[in-house]
Amino acid sequence: MPDLTSLLAFALIALGMVLTPGPNMVYLVSRSISQGRMAGWISLGGVAAGFIFYMLCAAFGITALVMAVPFAYDALRIAGAVYLLFLAWQAVKPGGQSAFEVRVLVKDSPRRLFAMGFLTNLLNPKIAVMYLSMLPQFIDPAAGSVLGQSVILGFVQIAVSVSVNSVIITLAGSIAVFLTARPGWILVQRWLMGSVLTALALRMATEARRA
Repeated sequence: MPDLTSLLAFALIALGMVLTPGPNMVYLVSRSISQGRMAGWISLGGVAAGFIFYMLCAAFGITALVMAVPFAYDALRIAGAVYLLFLAWQAVKPGGQSAFEVRVLVKDSPRRLFAMGFLTNLLNPKIAVMYLSMLPQFIDPAAGSVLGQSVILGFVQIAVSVSVNSVIITLAGSIAVFLTARPGWILVQRWLMGSVLTALALRMATEARRA
């Protein structure tokens, strides 16, 4: 079982990542505005299924890798820090767009909404890299089963993502109107997220290897 500090730190990273606009957020917001909240929640169910798929694949793969390669932990830790810096740049780079810019989508059936949510998440490189490069550094082999810790941390990320996206789906229309009328807030949000992700990347890169 991961300690409370590791769980909170990982939850903070998960929060920063879910608040950084990417394919999942863009799709869920657009779907919610175009077809209504129920369509957004059904799509979120597909996104959550994609998270579970990635989490289980990563949990079994990380377990084998950490046990077999002595320096795998450090390599994955550095890769995770670099990726967080990349996300920070994506958040603040000139010309960045907000996920709340309204995009019109064709109405789809519940089955297709779920499938599209699943596929959108499955093809999202941010999620794959997050599980493969950031999850391992919060795992301490001395604290028990690596597989068990991976699954627990994975479900923490899923819980954070689903909770935040549920709120975003519920308020998507109102947020879009608010930000359209106040473009300065979009810039503030982007720089805030960029700063948080940079701080997390620096902490990750300088953290000593677990004993």
